[in-house]
Amino acid sequence: MVTLRSVNTLDGLIDLVFSYNPEANADLLRRAYAFSNEVHYKQKRKGGDPYIEHPLAVAAILCDMKMDTNSIAAGLLHDSVEDTDTTVEDIRALYGEDIAFLVESLTKLNKMEFKTSEDAQAENFRRMFLAMAEDMRVILIKFADRLHNMRTLEHLSSSKRELIARETLDIYAPLANRLGIGWLKSKFEDLSFKFLYPDIYNELVQKVAKKREEQEGYLYEVIKIVEAHLKAASIPGRVFGRVKHLYGIYQKML
Repeated sequence: MVTLRSVNTLDGLIDLVFSYNPEANADLLRRAYAFSNEVHYKQKRKGGDPYIEHPLAVAAILCDMKMDTNSIAAGLLHDSVEDTDTTVEDIRALYGEDIAFLVESLTKLNKMEFKTSEDAQAENFRRMFLAMAEDMRVILIKFADRLHNMRTLEHLSSSKRELIARETLDIYAPLANRLGIGWLKSKFEDLSFKFLYPDIYNELVQKVAKKREEQEGYLYEVIKIVEAHLKAASIPGRVFGRVKHLYGIYQKML
């Protein structure tokens, strides 16, 4: 499971990047941040926060995914063409072909109207897979964008929350699963669950919280037993356990 860390400053973001990539181009990130902050300066998020907090959060999620510097820069710039007067040519002139390609591809994906019918879902999967065929980074940046939007979904109207949560559960979570990104699938499912079925979600949160210490203690004991047997049999290995995520528990209950 990836531990998602939040940052609220450019310096914090650069520290995250350097934690896994000491050779990262910090100047590129500073320039991308300054540009994004300038073009989004007058814009606010639905919750009233400065808009720059969104691309900064997306970039931080990409750091937790240990993405390359160009991807993180594209994360900082990903809404600049769609939401401001910036053009792809502007991005290309300032940051080069690779980052321009990522931003342009993300802009095209953002213009897709997602629905949940089987035919529309198949078309959405097809277009996303085509984007992945060109460059997997496009989808990973889109995942980071969607994840932060899901984490701030409470600021939207109830109808908009339900639409985005359903889209995330029907399209983004299965795609993350197909790509083998289990932690992201779980995040998408739990956040969608929270907004689609709030009463059931809150009840389950309370019940799981009461039993979590007992469950974690049981897992610890089982792990130790299995590790001892592996050692006795001279089989190298590490044993892991986890408490099932909330939407997974809900599915089992159903």
